[in-house]
Amino acid sequence: MPVYLDACWIDQTEVTNEQYKTCVQAGGCGQPKYTDYYEDSNYGDHPVVNVSWYDAGDYCGWVGRRLPTEAEWEKAARGIDGQIYPWGEGIGCNQANYGGCTEFPGTSPVGYYGSACASPYGAYDMAGNVWEWTADWYDGNFYGGSPVNNPTGPESGSHHVLRGGSWSRNEWHTRSANRSNYLRPDNTYFYFGFRCALSP
Repeated sequence: MPVYLDACWIDQTEVTNEQYKTCVQAGGCGQPKYTDYYEDSNYGDHPVVNVSWYDAGDYCGWVGRRLPTEAEWEKAARGIDGQIYPWGEGIGCNQANYGGCTEFPGTSPVGYYGSACASPYGAYDMAGNVWEWTADWYDGNFYGGSPVNNPTGPESGSHHVLRGGSWSRNEWHTRSANRSNYLRPDNTYFYFGFRCALSP
């Protein structure tokens, strides 16, 4: 079902370890649950991982932004033409870091695949690299009867939605329309990250 979204900005890249570290050092965020990547300077420009939905919200609030709604995330990834992947049809290891590709054993630097693989709005890594937290609670039936204007998901729930797939998942999971629906807000994994959004 088509929906209307007000204009917003979304981060061009996933939040990196170095960016997240500034929030931790300032006392605005808690450290990731596991810090192998976070504490390794070789991964400074890789997306921060092992952060919960609460951690992601804390960071976005600290920088004066917020988590994107699920609808905002999908529009930023697919554009208005409903592309299967951010760049269009088909996917290969020269376009995204997803399961089966061997260049990286885990995350890749943000923006590594360049502008040719960016979304219609210029956002990088919206397919693969890390699953990205969104603001919405999950309801499998929500979009069958959601508001036409600026849907924000159900008012409550037990699980939040992540989008975009990750380095550990196959091409089916990295489709821009795919929804991951099984994560409690306190869950953390080594393939969960996020980016922030801002309303004008």
